Amino acid sequence: MQRLLCHFLSLSLSCFFVLALTWTQDQQYNQANNYEGSSDLVDLEYHMGPVLASPINLYIIWYGQWNPNHQATIRDFLYSLSYASTYPSVVDWWRTIRLYTDQTGSNITGSISLSGEFHDTRYSEGRYLSRLAIQSVIRTSVRSYPHALPLNPDNGLYLVLTSSDVQVQDFCRAVCGFHYFTFPAIVGATVPYAWVGYSGTQCPGMCAYPFAWPNYSSKPPPGINGGANNILRAPNGDTGADGMISVIAHELAEVSSNPLVNAWYAGDDPTAPTEIADLCVGVYGSGGGGGYVGKVYTDSWGNGYNVNGVRGRKFLVQWIWNPVRRRCFGPNALD
Repeated sequence: MQRLLCHFLSLSLSCFFVLALTWTQDQQYNQANNYEGSSDLVDLEYHMGPVLASPINLYIIWYGQWNPNHQATIRDFLYSLSYASTYPSVVDWWRTIRLYTDQTGSNITGSISLSGEFHDTRYSEGRYLSRLAIQSVIRTSVRSYPHALPLNPDNGLYLVLTSSDVQVQDFCRAVCGFHYFTFPAIVGATVPYAWVGYSGTQCPGMCAYPFAWPNYSSKPPPGINGGANNILRAPNGDTGADGMISVIAHELAEVSSNPLVNAWYAGDDPTAPTEIADLCVGVYGSGGGGGYVGKVYTDSWGNGYNVNGVRGRKFLVQWIWNPVRRRCFGPNALD
């Protein structure tokens, strides 16, 4: 994950530039920087900043016109973060993230409550959003009478989700999503947030991997569990929504472990940190890497997944760097 970051205490708009979750072609399909096996080469370090240790109040901002079925799928994933399901579950996946602590020894919370939703169906900032405009979208959500979201600087986390007809700066070219924190000059307080776009119509081959394969590639990825060259089928029936969920998972892992961009990351340059999900981009099961997702499950319809959720849902989410095992890990690991 790369960012050009001015010191967060200055909060100067003139220095604002964020580039996060850069699922570039080289990262996603060549996997040169992934470490599915144990490695002593990863210099993941703690830089003394806070993590999200208090119970999280999560607020969704639905920007644009949304398909209710897609919204239901995403909500169920978010509910699954705190409600145990059949093993391996989304809760089991989150346990790897909970291994990260702050300087007091407090672990990242296991309590994530969906505490409010705001529907910006009027496209308050237009249908093309710059990176900075995402913060203006959050401002609208906390100031709109009479159904505003609370502005919660204590334990609030804001998730901005843009619909298929919204273009976001660098979306589909350099990013599928990013996380950062708001500027008080814009929103009124410093709160962590993440943005993810719906890629089902704009760039499924870029941001809905492994449910779609890019046109520029000469061949599709190795099939399920090393079989024939077939694209994985989305577990909830929509390439864009299911691909989006994996990006949401990626961003939630990183904003929880590095909310002010001064906590957990690898690399010597704090303006271009590599975070706990960046180390495992494209890895969803044992043996993953090099364009192969790894050993995952299939249901009776042939849909690929690696974790179970609420209401019988199944999801495919990317693995996360495990600081104890010192490798990428998920609850569907074979060892």
